[in-house]
Amino acid sequence: MAPPPSTPAVPPVVALAVRVITFILVLISVIVMATNKITSAANFSDFYAYRYMLAAGVIGMAYTLLQAALTVLYVTTGNKIGGDGLSIVDFFGDKLVSYLLATGAAACFGLTVDLKRITDQGGNDSDTDNFLNKANASAAVLFIGFIFSAVSSIISCLSLPKRG
Repeated sequence: MAPPPSTPAVPPVVALAVRVITFILVLISVIVMATNKITSAANFSDFYAYRYMLAAGVIGMAYTLLQAALTVLYVTTGNKIGGDGLSIVDFFGDKLVSYLLATGAAACFGLTVDLKRITDQGGNDSDTDNFLNKANASAAVLFIGFIFSAVSSIISCLSLPKRG
């Protein structure tokens, strides 16, 4: 006798909402960091940690957008593309992206704290403070995006096929 069809533990609309919020937060973070510079002296791309954070955000945006599109198809048609096999890819992809977003935010926080300590010893420069504050704001928004990505990961865990 075939097992009964599995029903999602969390409504797909909730999963879609979490993915959309994640995408918006990561997009805001990427925009803030990409436009962050000190007049002509320095740019975010002069620091490896900031470049890593931006790359993590771009990868996170691409993955979240793809998963949101697949979730929209699932919500509108009722058929899950790829079936149970894609649920496993979904689960591991969500884990990977959430870790990537967390490490990107952490790298940015760490470098910003170190740079603030150095610049505070050399005197106050409003352009430098503005640059570092924007980097911190970008990292904070990315960290909130990580939290929503982790929630998405939990939702995809609940959608895994039951193994007996």
